[in-house]
Amino acid sequence: MRTAYSVETVRGAERELMARLPEGALMQRAAAGLAAACAGLLRRARGGVYGARVVLLVGPGDNGGDALYAGARLARRGAGVTAVPMDPERMHAGGLAALRAAGGRVEPAVPQRADLVLDGLLGIGGRGGLRPAAAALVERIPPGVPVVAVDLPSGVDADTGELAGPAVTADVTVTFGAYKPGLLIDPGASRAGAVHLVDIGLELPPPEVEALQHADVAGLLPEPTASSDKYRRGVVGIVAGSAQYPGAAVLAVAGALRGGAGAVRYVGPAADAVLARYPETLIGPGRVQAWVVGPGLGDGRAGEVAELLAGDAAVLVDADGLRGLDAAALRARTAPTLLTPHAGEAAALLGVSRESVEGGRLDAVRVLAQRYGAAVLLKGSTTLVASGGEDTAVRVNPTGTPWLATAGSGDVLSGLAGSLLAGGLSGADAGAVGAYLHGLAARRTGGPLLAHQLAEALPAAWRDTRHP
Repeated sequence: MRTAYSVETVRGAERELMARLPEGALMQRAAAGLAAACAGLLRRARGGVYGARVVLLVGPGDNGGDALYAGARLARRGAGVTAVPMDPERMHAGGLAALRAAGGRVEPAVPQRADLVLDGLLGIGGRGGLRPAAAALVERIPPGVPVVAVDLPSGVDADTGELAGPAVTADVTVTFGAYKPGLLIDPGASRAGAVHLVDIGLELPPPEVEALQHADVAGLLPEPTASSDKYRRGVVGIVAGSAQYPGAAVLAVAGALRGGAGAVRYVGPAADAVLARYPETLIGPGRVQAWVVGPGLGDGRAGEVAELLAGDAAVLVDADGLRGLDAAALRARTAPTLLTPHAGEAAALLGVSRESVEGGRLDAVRVLAQRYGAAVLLKGSTTLVASGGEDTAVRVNPTGTPWLATAGSGDVLSGLAGSLLAGGLSGADAGAVGAYLHGLAARRTGGPLLAHQLAEALPAAWRDTRHP
């Protein structure tokens, strides 16, 4: 599992470690890891470090110091290293001296030819995007030259992944001590490229953000045993679809059938369409371990949603089912509840603008989970899952592709996650595991994709987590 920590937490851990180390030792650890990562890139790209042309874009803080010390190490291995400062009067003195002693030089402009560029302009404390002087340097990076970001692409908010202005797009980010949320959450994650973590010895508390990986998902997936029957494996009920949107019911059932539950029960006006596609489906009310309600439900059916929420089974609420939810009623529930809004639906639940949610997705998912006393899966280019529990990390889904932005894909996800709920997973686990498998299925399908293809690819995605 990848774990990420806020700037405040990382800074605190760094201060504690620096108090026990000789002065400058922590920066040297970071620089050594950064130089090693750059050397590896140069070996793969051109066969070695010797003779490589390396450009350092240097800011005034410790981030610039890391770049300068790493540049000195590369220069001692035969690279031609040029530092281009954002502010020549505010370069890290020790790093600059080390670079010059190793044969590196300082130039006012970015060279037209380079084999590698290091972005050391802003550190994790930077806010508000690149300032004009820094943006001007970034604009002059030669086209096609690999860019390595030092700790974080400059201009990305380390705590949220937000972009408040121009920012660096890196091919690789070498981050120190711990992942930062902005490296895992879009749009920042899309600017980071491949992320390489350098262990510098930080002692860290429980994380604020985490991202599941194959082994984590495999460990959570429900598996039948020799004594299992379809009822012991869990039955998931689907209340979805309408005369206008019968396909939503079919797609939700498709996802549910491939989510590990022993049986899927459908209740609604699209029974004929569901049975025509999936004759395995049970039709009509009956005992279930979890309900999925909302996809394609249409207007005027809030009573059905309220009735399910008043029961004692787990409930996943999606799409039309999210309208007008009673926060107090949800907080009073003892069974697991999972809400799966997109940004617009989340904005309506919070009483804010969609822009507010999209500009602060991490805060939005946390507030939603706390306000409604439920696990919340906030859909988007990076799907986030919050449990609502105190001091519990928000889960960031690392899988998926932009092709998932297609009609019906959310219906498949709802059925899948609801099936996992019926199989005994908590709301947060069902949401996180469902999103992970959904994203793997999208990768397998490629694009352009249709929603029903996602459901068909889920068994293979499930197996992928066990045999990566």
